[in-house]
Amino acid sequence: MPADPLAPLMFVVLFLLIFVGYPVAFVLGGVALIFALLASAGDCFGWAYLQLFPERVFGVMANQVLLAVPYFIFMGTMLERSRLAEDLLRTIGLLFGGLRGGLALAVVFVGALLAAATGVVGASVVAMGLISLPIMRRYGYRSELATGVICAAGTLGQIIPPSIVLVVLADQLGESVGALFLGALLPGLLLAGLYALYVAWLAWRHPDAAPPLPQTERDAVPHLGREVLKVMVPPLLLIALVLGSIFAGIATPTDAGALGAVGAMLLAAANGRLSRANLLATMTGTLRITSMVVFLLVGSTAFTMVFRGLGGDLWIEGLLTNLPGGRIGLLLVANVAVFVLGFFIDFFEIAFIVLPLIAPAARALGIEGAEMIWFAVLLAMNLQTSFLTPPFGFSLFYLRGVAPKEISTAQIYRGAAPFIAIQVVALALVWLFPGIVTVMLEP
Repeated sequence: MPADPLAPLMFVVLFLLIFVGYPVAFVLGGVALIFALLASAGDCFGWAYLQLFPERVFGVMANQVLLAVPYFIFMGTMLERSRLAEDLLRTIGLLFGGLRGGLALAVVFVGALLAAATGVVGASVVAMGLISLPIMRRYGYRSELATGVICAAGTLGQIIPPSIVLVVLADQLGESVGALFLGALLPGLLLAGLYALYVAWLAWRHPDAAPPLPQTERDAVPHLGREVLKVMVPPLLLIALVLGSIFAGIATPTDAGALGAVGAMLLAAANGRLSRANLLATMTGTLRITSMVVFLLVGSTAFTMVFRGLGGDLWIEGLLTNLPGGRIGLLLVANVAVFVLGFFIDFFEIAFIVLPLIAPAARALGIEGAEMIWFAVLLAMNLQTSFLTPPFGFSLFYLRGVAPKEISTAQIYRGAAPFIAIQVVALALVWLFPGIVTVMLEP
């Protein structure tokens, strides 16, 4: 048991209020304040301990790692506003359209490319839902396949770098962002490849579920190869510039994020789409998401400080380090907990609440260095499923918002189910073969 019974009660109250529907950032801060008052009244710790809180908050604000977050958000939002997804989907769809399942394969390919170029899940799902879904339905694609592949491909931005979730994980686990980007690269591509294999198998097994585009549709665009190069080369150059500078050690993730933000504006300007309205919308969107992250960080900092003052961190660490199976038991419990929580709360919330409790136990069991990067990638892939799992999967909500009324919510949920299973398979492969992550970390 913890040093004070208030610690487990604090944890229970936190999740009860979250599941009721109160905003997580304010629940974290509010629960911390209430239990701080109870703890002070009960002489668990004095007010002098709570005076450390302003210093902790200023430490969050001065965190250079988290400074990369608004830059990557700005880069992704600007590229979305410049209609990069629209151009890519139109041309890549025609390129693959002659194959059975070609349009769905194009969605997976473009989803992976958008993940590396923008990393904004909501923008990717909405753009592909608006552009690809009507086309796939027009040419006879099964609704479950069309909606499922759009939701799944849109979530690739959570695992393929540069990903905001990887930046947050690196900060919470105290690891290098660049190392986590490197470690997540192959697992992200593996997941995209498994999506593509499933689409190809389904198109072969059920030809009527994913028919090819008519040849007349493809012939309507002359010089298709030239069009493909025109829309693919600029974002690929930007991806190579941002990720290449990080992997080569030339720039920090923050510097590379700033470079990517400038590059996104130049790309938008080259396409004649850098307008005052687009710039204002991009800055507003960046401010909104960054503010949400900061409020969550401040709330989680307050909660963690009070929880530790009550001895809750030692209680959690003791529980996790004494599980049957040792390290395997910790990995299993941590991943199951993250997977289950993903049905109900957002990945940011899971990262800021659960990871600070798991990390000390993992280090106590000797998970360090490349193994910690592998553990972080496992958690990142697991967190990605939170976007697809009903009832609160955000990708499902994004697509529901732009899908026609003829497509039911049940069809969207059924369409996501096979891709959730694929993510579990990919997670198992990364677990069984850690080299998929660590091979990129070798000098």
